[in-house]
Amino acid sequence: LEFAEMGRVIRGQRKGKGSVFTSHTHHRKGSAKLRQLDYTERHGYAKGVVTEIIHDPGRGAPLAKVTFRHPLRYKLQKELMVAAEGMYTGQFMYTGKKATLSIGNVMPIGQMPEGSIVCNIEQNVGDRGTFAKASGDYGIIVSHNPDTGVTRLKLPSGSKKVVSSACRAMVGQVAGGGRSEKPLLKAGAAFHKYRVKRNSWPHVRGVAMNPVEHPHGGGNHQHIGHASTVRRDAPPGKKVGLIAARRTGRLRGQKGLQAIREKEGK
Repeated sequence: LEFAEMGRVIRGQRKGKGSVFTSHTHHRKGSAKLRQLDYTERHGYAKGVVTEIIHDPGRGAPLAKVTFRHPLRYKLQKELMVAAEGMYTGQFMYTGKKATLSIGNVMPIGQMPEGSIVCNIEQNVGDRGTFAKASGDYGIIVSHNPDTGVTRLKLPSGSKKVVSSACRAMVGQVAGGGRSEKPLLKAGAAFHKYRVKRNSWPHVRGVAMNPVEHPHGGGNHQHIGHASTVRRDAPPGKKVGLIAARRTGRLRGQKGLQAIREKEGK
């Protein structure tokens, strides 16, 4: 083994271990999911009432506590889901195949018209919501294919995805949009933002470190000194910068215009 170039274990390697880098989940309210898919939802609808809209530490979007009556036994089912913009306490919420197209209702995407704005979208039938769950996010139903039973979606990233038409989604967009438009203004605000998320702040740049701590460290000026691209199979400790980049630099020409258009369209 070659030990001549060994430096310190760099930050990226330490993060993989966990330890102080694990997420701060102690005060979180619970996992935000749609109601479990059952016979009621597959063939009709279930009616619930939004009892409370709460803040979840470390999450930009508010959560809605929804209470349903148990379909078989004399008891209540309480669900926690990401709230859509326009939901309010006391609102009746319907979830299932026969639900109507109104804000906060959950129904299979195959039952919605093309161009519908949806959030909390399932990737696989019954997974209880995977896509478009961050504050202000939404997906758009692009087209349906009734022959194959699939639906084409436009996700918040701008990418298109094909999922089963039986996958459910909530009508509307996630509440809390525009959160990132207000600047944090001071370090204290950033401190409290990341305090409830995980240990990822403050973020020291590699070029500001010493050579022992980072491949970009050292030198008389803060510069990388070599290409910032790095191969996919680089060993941990070297694998920093633009990993396995297909291309680098500014998007120019048609690609640049397309990227701008997609950003505005999003």
